Amino acid sequence: MRLMKQMTFLAAFLFMAACAHGQDVHYNYDRSANFAAYKTYQWVDIPGGAVPDPLIDRAIKQAADEQLAQKGLTKVEENADLYIGYQVVINLEKSVDLWSTGTGPGGWDGWGNRTVRGQTSTIPVGILLIDLYEVETKQLVWRGDAVKTIDLKKDPEKNYKNLQKVMAKLLKNYPPRISK
Repeated sequence: MRLMKQMTFLAAFLFMAACAHGQDVHYNYDRSANFAAYKTYQWVDIPGGAVPDPLIDRAIKQAADEQLAQKGLTKVEENADLYIGYQVVINLEKSVDLWSTGTGPGGWDGWGNRTVRGQTSTIPVGILLIDLYEVETKQLVWRGDAVKTIDLKKDPEKNYKNLQKVMAKLLKNYPPRISK
């Protein structure tokens, strides 16, 4: 029973460690949309979704513009095929760092005199949602979201490079590959 609890605790720790350092990306799309017809896009504000800091707002839009240009889309100020908007949510989550001390007989087969110590900290986790709406029908045709831990202490250039990587991964599946 004790070994089972320790293994469950170890599995939970490994899961939290993986979540704290990775990024998670999802997307969904309207299967009836004709993505080949979309050539232009225009940025729009989603009520309650804009970042209050204009520097972050420009960085997010610039990183998305770079990726969308590679997809063959052109940014325009009016008469677009698609409206694009984003939302950002920052959650503060608890992180748990654990380590084992002491030695005991049996190594990993038996814990012997080992003790597990831990430390908790709060880490910011950012969620970026990108929505693409067909202008003509005013319907959502593609949505992607990325979840990543944020290191607010990094310099702005490193943060922008990380944003570019996240945006590339996020928009990797636009346009979606539709299987027939």
